[in-house]
Amino acid sequence: MKELLKIYLEFFKMGAVTFGGGYAMLPILRRTCVQKYNWVTEQEVMDFYAVSQGLPGIITINVSVFIGYHVKRLWGGIAAALGSVSPCILIITLIAALFSNLQDNPYVRHAMAGVSACVVALILDVIIALWKKGVKDAFGLALCLAVFFLSALLGFSPVILIIGSGILGVLAGSLKERQRSSEEEQP
Repeated sequence: MKELLKIYLEFFKMGAVTFGGGYAMLPILRRTCVQKYNWVTEQEVMDFYAVSQGLPGIITINVSVFIGYHVKRLWGGIAAALGSVSPCILIITLIAALFSNLQDNPYVRHAMAGVSACVVALILDVIIALWKKGVKDAFGLALCLAVFFLSALLGFSPVILIIGSGILGVLAGSLKERQRSSEEEQP
């Protein structure tokens, strides 16, 4: 029970300070779940994000459920999901109650502009970290550039790109394994 409360509170804190969606949450996830509590590895976080992008729903909630489930199975997943969602529900309820008074407030507009700039910096930090972990060879670089081109310039569906990249990764890995084992068999 104590561990479930810890999961809930940690994801509550993350949900309370995460502006900008799932990608903005990555640095906090790395610090909390990987470095502080060792609940998951960085590779597992990347895997959870990759799968979550292809699933329906909010990436943040999907990743939270994966990590919570990884730590404490069903109840851990529920605690993490509730922890991630609770701050949003409280904040949205408060904003809805006060929105008419806040929408034209220059301080609120300036605060949101500052938060937006911070989110861009956090997402850039995540991109660099993911790049270091995910792009390991020429194939990874080519795949990364192809997916970026197909997504950003041609508007391909992320679901198709993730599934296709997964298939290509499996094929490339299998080819490397075959090549390596055939090289080892040769005298």
